[in-house]
Amino acid sequence: MGRVTFPERAAEIDLDALRHNVRQVRDVAHPARIMAVVKADAYGHGALPVARAALEAGAAWLGVAHVSEGVALRKAGIEAPILAWLHTAGTDFTAGVEHGLDLGISGWELDHVVASARELERPAIVHLKIDTGLGRNGCPPDKWEALLSRAVEYQEEGLIRVVGIFSHLAVADEPARPETDAQVQAFREAVAAAENAGIDVEVRHLANTPATFSRPDCHFDLVRVGLGIYGLSPFSDQGSADLGLKPVMTLSTIVSSCKEVPAGHGVSYGYTHRTAKPTTLGLIPVGYGDGVPRIATGAPVLVNGRMYPVIGRIAMDQLVIDFGTTGLADSPDSPLGARAVLFGGVGAPAVEDWAAAAQTINYEVVTRISDRVERVYLNVVQENHGGA
Repeated sequence: MGRVTFPERAAEIDLDALRHNVRQVRDVAHPARIMAVVKADAYGHGALPVARAALEAGAAWLGVAHVSEGVALRKAGIEAPILAWLHTAGTDFTAGVEHGLDLGISGWELDHVVASARELERPAIVHLKIDTGLGRNGCPPDKWEALLSRAVEYQEEGLIRVVGIFSHLAVADEPARPETDAQVQAFREAVAAAENAGIDVEVRHLANTPATFSRPDCHFDLVRVGLGIYGLSPFSDQGSADLGLKPVMTLSTIVSSCKEVPAGHGVSYGYTHRTAKPTTLGLIPVGYGDGVPRIATGAPVLVNGRMYPVIGRIAMDQLVIDFGTTGLADSPDSPLGARAVLFGGVGAPAVEDWAAAAQTINYEVVTRISDRVERVYLNVVQENHGGA
């Protein structure tokens, strides 16, 4: 086994690919601007380096779920507008206002945000969210007029500044479904009501990644793009390349063991797999403790230019692949110590292959890769770009 020159377990993040994706989205969405969504540690890619690269490539805004995520970016020197939209009774709204975050408001949060603005003697920047049919957060349509009225009153007092109206789509990844048309119409009506109430709406935003690519009528002033900037497709019938995107994450490790086994040999917990013939097994030292889906048996792993299937149950720290032949373990061609790529990179399996094996979506596969896997950033630009 030769000297290893790459990490035992690594998620390589190609920031040039991310910049390419932001520019591609910018071209598709023009003249609308881009909000790069970096919630959940940038879908597992690393919030700060991704935020910086996205801004370098032309993103105008950043989006996070939690105030704490936005505050962390501010403390790291990011000055661009940051919207946080998912709050609880325990959210530190005072920190959000103090650090100049834009805050999504669905209803109950408004009074808490106003209290923080009074305390700090600084107006809060808010975006009002209407529920156009997704059924998660967002103001119910029958309470929209009342929310607008309260917001106008607080704005006249100088406690808030309403800059945006937004909502979120439920089925944009299935472009033929008619529910998106209904949501667009409901959104237009909500914006009109806000304008009639006296709000000067600076940014209207509705489109997520699928709507950015398939529904130009959803672009409005700003598109919120998460999956797309990471180079992944939201559509079942189109891959990343079809959209002009480049996958950003490559998940790799090292073949840690290689051995010959006879026919009928059990593999991993429960003996859900037994070898059909004498073969060579390879041990791959990642598992569900690293975020690899436990049920993804059959997913491909690339070793020395060839794909090999995962066999048996995936364990917490390891999984097994079948090389399909004998005579490898003790030969000069032994794969022991070779790089093993689970997904990403040229010629490697696509993350969608792992998503299919795990009966989930590509979003989940990349986001769940744990902190135990070292992030290795490629093509980092050293200048500190605080804003767009």
